[in-house]
Amino acid sequence: MHRVRVLHFTDPGCPWAYCARPAHARLRWRFGDQLSWRLVLIGLTESAQQYVDRGYTPEGAALGQRAFRERFGMPFATQPKPRMAATSPACRAIVAARETAPELAEAALRALQLMQFTTTGLLDDPDDLRRALETVPELDAEAVVSRLDDPAVVEAYEEDRSLARGAAGSPTEAQGRSASSDGPVRYTAPSLVFDHEDGSRLEAGGFQPFEAYDAVLANVDPTLDRRPPPASAMESLAAFPEGLTTAEVAALLRPSDLVDADRAAAEEELLSLAARGEVERQPAGQDALWRVAAR
Repeated sequence: MHRVRVLHFTDPGCPWAYCARPAHARLRWRFGDQLSWRLVLIGLTESAQQYVDRGYTPEGAALGQRAFRERFGMPFATQPKPRMAATSPACRAIVAARETAPELAEAALRALQLMQFTTTGLLDDPDDLRRALETVPELDAEAVVSRLDDPAVVEAYEEDRSLARGAAGSPTEAQGRSASSDGPVRYTAPSLVFDHEDGSRLEAGGFQPFEAYDAVLANVDPTLDRRPPPASAMESLAAFPEGLTTAEVAALLRPSDLVDADRAAAEEELLSLAARGEVERQPAGQDALWRVAAR
């Protein structure tokens, strides 16, 4: 069934990647298993000192998260973290999860993004990583964290880093969506590269609106089936058992690409479902993660 492979260049420490989740949820809904996804971890920083040397501070990060919250509506907490943190350990944790159970890699990424942006947890603290990954059903968080320095995991992570730093001369660089913060021209999070089974390739580099992805796929393969929007918030949640934020549900419920997402209407519907016991609301930042209630 898979006709297009999607290389998703990302890092759990990137707020742009986190705020692209509504568009990515809509992409997954519309095209389903016609797309096969592979996470490629960028590894933004190997040490916290890299952020310090670039002038980043916990206060500045908290203020930045407030701006992202107001612009995109994803859950953010604005309590400054105790210090800056490297993203490499969290990236290796996702690689370890991906190598052990590929179907859980995306859930591991989500768990670490929620930790990063809605708590004071640190992406380079093994205990914080373990606690976050313990929220992923069927994932052995202890085993994942124990493999952060496993040679096989490190090798796979370094392969990801090398692939991410191969954007020189690419459409992503031409569009100004690449970066070279540590030397080579690299893909920024959350770049998507679409590889069709016929050998063609198109890129949507860096942060993009859903319509950019849709236009790319229409050119990659105009015969792909396009699923209409879900009829309700409940139908949205049923398709994403790991849960969705209000912004993600609102993105899925857009009746057409010409209508903006209505987060207020989505939240109202979700709250009604919660009041009836049909969905569970897990507080996160100023918002929540919603799941179909366990029976």
